[in-house]
Amino acid sequence: MLKALLEKFTGQKKSKDAAKKRLQFSLIYDKLEMNDTTLTDLQNDIVNVISNYFEIDKDSLELKVKRDHDVSALVFNTPILHVKRKQA
Repeated sequence: MLKALLEKFTGQKKSKDAAKKRLQFSLIYDKLEMNDTTLTDLQNDIVNVISNYFEIDKDSLELKVKRDHDVSALVFNTPILHVKRKQA
C-alpha cells in the first residue's frame, strides 16, 4: 500500500503499465496494417493539433482502434488539464 501511495505522489509508473501500453500499440499496428512510423506520426499530429486548444496529459493518452464488422474507428483519449484561452 505504501508503494502505491509513493508511486501516486512521485508520478512513477509501473513497468507493467509501460509494457501494456507497448503491447496495445503493437496490436493497433497489426489491426491497421500500418507501419510503426505512420501511426506514431499520426499520434504526434493529433497531439500537436489538440495542444493548440487544450493542455493535455501526454503521459496518459490512449490511441485505440475499435472494429465493428467492416468498420474501424480511431479513438484518441486523453485527460484535458485545462482549456487554453486566446489572447485578445
